[in-house]
Amino acid sequence: MGHIVLYEEAEVRANLLPLSYTRPVAHLRVGITTIAEKWQDLLPGNYSYDVAEEYLREKYPLSPEAISHPDTLFVASNVIPDKELVDTIKTLEPGQTLVDGNGRTVARRSSHAPAVLSMSGKVVAVDHLYDIFTLNHDAVWADFKRLTSGRKSAPLSTTNTVVGSPDLVFLEDGAQVECAVLNTKNGPVYVGLDAEIMEGSLLRGPVALCEHAVVNMGSKIYGATTLGPYCKAGGELNNVVMTGYSNKAHDGFLGNAVIGEWCNLGAGCVASNLKNNYTLIKLWNYPARRFMPTGLQFCGLIMGDHSRAGINTMFNTATVIGVGVNIYEAGFPRNFVASFSQGSSSAGFTDVPLAGFIDAARRMMARRNIELTPADERMFEAIKECADNYK
Repeated sequence: MGHIVLYEEAEVRANLLPLSYTRPVAHLRVGITTIAEKWQDLLPGNYSYDVAEEYLREKYPLSPEAISHPDTLFVASNVIPDKELVDTIKTLEPGQTLVDGNGRTVARRSSHAPAVLSMSGKVVAVDHLYDIFTLNHDAVWADFKRLTSGRKSAPLSTTNTVVGSPDLVFLEDGAQVECAVLNTKNGPVYVGLDAEIMEGSLLRGPVALCEHAVVNMGSKIYGATTLGPYCKAGGELNNVVMTGYSNKAHDGFLGNAVIGEWCNLGAGCVASNLKNNYTLIKLWNYPARRFMPTGLQFCGLIMGDHSRAGINTMFNTATVIGVGVNIYEAGFPRNFVASFSQGSSSAGFTDVPLAGFIDAARRMMARRNIELTPADERMFEAIKECADNYK
């Protein structure tokens, strides 16, 4: 293909706040890779983004050539591709739109494509925050097969114990795994470039570590869990997706959760994923401005980028934390904490000054040799203005 645009609908983007505050929907991580990376691998082309928010367009621009070209392919950015779907998209003629069995628009060839091509099945898509962890099992499996097909794993040290098929353990170059138990009976264990699993850790697949991710000593990781690039994990995790550059390095439980980038959970942080009366869970929804039914019995913490929780923080079931939140003191914060808030359950919450947030974010990112750019600053300024509507 030539020009390919990953576009997002405003409604979809709003339902995926706070994670979509700071990135296109296509940059959400589900499985080992982001949605965009899946498309780029399965359908090579010149990619750009048509994002729903003006303030994201500086960092994630829409290619002028893609707009002017009469045969650009537009793809819904929350749809998770597979080979069968990509093969169907390749059959689109100029002026055709592909619609799945539920009436969802999946792709269109050219910006105005009135002719409809219907497919019988329904696609897999991330429509809600909790879809990220509920879809992660199948997504890790699919990414594992795609990323390792025809390739040979780096050698696994004999200090480890593999329960299940050794063929479902794959180490990229530079990966280090010592004295760990890797159970592949329910899914694979993928250890990315220069990632590390320290001694005494127990992993039950499907589990994926992206590049430079670290599992600390004695950790217990249940599938389906993904540790994004440069994440650190310790304690007990169950069905967690950590997007990247975030730390939950110490003891404490986290389950059925999604953590954004540049987050930190202090020692002893725990997050409930099940109500003690076993009723179905409601989760904060930004566009509705209220807690909405999920149909799930298990749902834990959802945390936006650059948010932090101090030692011994306890999160209630299905807590949503926005962008740039700083929680301190042990105790239970409320189930929704708006972006750029700081405080505790006992003292209450106040605004985080933008200058102070920028300064802390710059220092944290510098630890990974990543620069917080002027474009980032303008993005956070715009997010803060948007977030003020939810306080």
